[in-house]
Amino acid sequence: MSDKRQRARVQGSWAKQLPKHSRQTGAVSNNQQPKSANPATVSWGCGSQKTPQTTFEFNQPTKPVRYAPPEKVIEQAGDYEISHGPSGVSRLRLLPGFLPSEEADWMFSKLLAELPWSQKTNYRQGEAYEEPRLTCWYGELPYTYAWSTMAANPQWHPLLVTLREAVEQLSGCSFNSLLCNLYRDGHDSIGWHSDDEASLGAEPTIASLSLGDTRVFSLRKQPPLEENGDYTYVERIRIPLGHGTLLLMAGATQDDWQHQVAKEYHDRGPRINLTFRNIHAEPEGYRPGTKLRFTAKQP
Repeated sequence: MSDKRQRARVQGSWAKQLPKHSRQTGAVSNNQQPKSANPATVSWGCGSQKTPQTTFEFNQPTKPVRYAPPEKVIEQAGDYEISHGPSGVSRLRLLPGFLPSEEADWMFSKLLAELPWSQKTNYRQGEAYEEPRLTCWYGELPYTYAWSTMAANPQWHPLLVTLREAVEQLSGCSFNSLLCNLYRDGHDSIGWHSDDEASLGAEPTIASLSLGDTRVFSLRKQPPLEENGDYTYVERIRIPLGHGTLLLMAGATQDDWQHQVAKEYHDRGPRINLTFRNIHAEPEGYRPGTKLRFTAKQP
């Protein structure tokens, strides 16, 4: 009896009747889903909006990924062809122990005390700056670089004459000039440059003799023209130059490579670097200090 009464209350005349067109009013019966309902449709009260379907696609990069080549290290004695290009072959010869240690010791002390060291003033974009090292020059002709000229000094120190003869005998080259550099400590340096002044001629051979503390001599290849002077991906070489070491640079090295001795911010003692070279009278029409660039062999 109680069950009949309960059903009567639910189905009695006072119970609201559901509208006949429930789909038009948005009402949903217990056992029926609206035909428009699906996981991709959301109603916000102002019409149905479909949620965009997001897909992820992997596209190959338009440019290939580039990596800088690993830096090469040269430490062993020998001859090295470091590059071949339109300018020619770039060659190095490294001779650690060219001077025996005891001879190198007293030569270093004598040159440190007796050469006329001074600090040269250079110019960059019209601004003067002091070179972060001391220098002196020997030769029958003046030498201009970084828009500043070192006067001719034909009175060679006797020890420098002896060293020049030893270097000439080993290399088979003759040298009429010498630039001496004194790096007082690790804060002294020389920036990236090439020894390609017009007065040095084409494909100069330069002999670099080191005395004193070891410093790293670095080289980097000149980038191709399309790189617009960007050195990010060029080849690099690192050469520790120790007491009594001789390094020869020849061929297209000055045309195709730059070199530097960077600052080293830890304990470094003094170092003398003697760079023997041949200086010629400036070619007619060239201003002092003008660079010579050879991009291809002439027939």
